[in-house]
Amino acid sequence: MEYAIKIERLIKSYKNISAVNGVTYSVAKGEMFGLVGPDGAGKTTTIRMLTGLLKPDSGNAQVLNYDLKTQKNKIKNEIGYLSQKFSLYGDLTIDENIEFFADIHGVKNFKERRNELLEFTRLTPFRERLADKLSGGMKQKLALGCTLIHKPKIIFLDEPTTGVDPVSRRDFWKILSDLQKDGITIFMTTPYLDEAERCNKIALMNNGEIMSWDTPKNVKASLKEQIVEIVCSPIRHAYNTIKSKTNFEVQMYGDRLNVALSNYDKEYNDLEKLLAENKIQIIDKRIITPSLENVFIHLVSKAS
Repeated sequence: MEYAIKIERLIKSYKNISAVNGVTYSVAKGEMFGLVGPDGAGKTTTIRMLTGLLKPDSGNAQVLNYDLKTQKNKIKNEIGYLSQKFSLYGDLTIDENIEFFADIHGVKNFKERRNELLEFTRLTPFRERLADKLSGGMKQKLALGCTLIHKPKIIFLDEPTTGVDPVSRRDFWKILSDLQKDGITIFMTTPYLDEAERCNKIALMNNGEIMSWDTPKNVKASLKEQIVEIVCSPIRHAYNTIKSKTNFEVQMYGDRLNVALSNYDKEYNDLEKLLAENKIQIIDKRIITPSLENVFIHLVSKAS
């Protein structure tokens, strides 16, 4: 297998805070890879190191077989980076913004490429509109167009759909899927576990460490506990009761609970009895396939 990115024991600290703590994993060429975790997990620090914007304290990485420490400039010529705060120029039109980034990357005959990108992102009808007048979703599409103008082999996307409306978010994912079909490697960070399901491989990250790294399917299969979904009333009372009086992991989703049990046949009866003793009515129950959220919370609980 050919790898686009190989990361080896990367470490980065800020004063006494360990932002990235010895992470090791790899991303195959043409893969859509998701680095998944909450704010403060170390995702942005990782992506900034891989794009050459931050220097690691120790460890190393290879990007497209270039050494991160000694060949940083060669890496920058082959990648695109869409940061959380991508700087579009509000007083320039869509066309002018793309032209500006083409000039930065030394792309001389950019007009045909720009037209392709505008069609690809469905921004052609708005090409004369100022960037300041665009919606959040359109700004992200324009930012992606600017990122792609020099035909990078890898694109790094730092939480690209945060704050974007659901329709634009869906459109953005369609664009990413089409990019992957063209052989571009996509390395993205996201706090959204539903987005992680779309990736070929994911790494679950928390407090600077990788807790799990595999396909979404295999990450979910790694949870040995059974997840029981319980519809009950009153739901908040049920959640607090399980949380305070048992060692079971419990999560609340609207009118239902997800409870992780190691031995369903033995433990569910005890759980049912506890709820009945606390005047909680069970309306329905079923064993469900674990979600990435179930796995993530389990791994965080186990580590704490």
